[in-house]
Amino acid sequence: MKSLLFVFLVSALALTLTVAGGNDKDNSVARLLVGKHIQNKYLVENRDLVVKYSLFNVGDSAAVNVQLTDRGFPGEHFELVGGALAVKLDRLAPRANHSHTAVLRPKFQGYFNFTAAEVQYRASDDSEELQMGFSSDPGQGAVIPLKEYERQFSAHMVDWVLFAVMTLPSLGIPFLLWHSSKAKYEAIAKAKRD
Repeated sequence: MKSLLFVFLVSALALTLTVAGGNDKDNSVARLLVGKHIQNKYLVENRDLVVKYSLFNVGDSAAVNVQLTDRGFPGEHFELVGGALAVKLDRLAPRANHSHTAVLRPKFQGYFNFTAAEVQYRASDDSEELQMGFSSDPGQGAVIPLKEYERQFSAHMVDWVLFAVMTLPSLGIPFLLWHSSKAKYEAIAKAKRD
């Protein structure tokens, strides 16, 4: 049993050293991880939709001429309100990150497949070869109609005012009866004292 455990530990150590040695060579250039995240809990027609892009350089060299492009929001379905869907960075330092946000407004209701954004960069200052990659893709989301959203989440002020008007007689009449009887008994108690 002890010899089996020893063999397992030695093989695990050798595997760790092999993987660590291989990673040093791979990390000598820039490697970007890109995330695309929809920040809204509810996607609503004609309401702002916030998309956050996160770039992480996990390599040991700076990424040069980084270009992030998202072609996943066609103009007939989305209106760009703020930010940009194409971003260019001159450099992204090693072990650094960069975030970018775009605000869009859906012009439709129904399901939409949110696809990945594309990133292009040079892996180091010396490299002329362009590296290409894709962000994570958020997947499919449902854009609900504005009327349905407001029905579920609005303050319903008209409903509360109607509720107050309807409950006023059931609360007001007993209060008036109590107040008149109180005034009558206070007047009798005051007359007895005098």
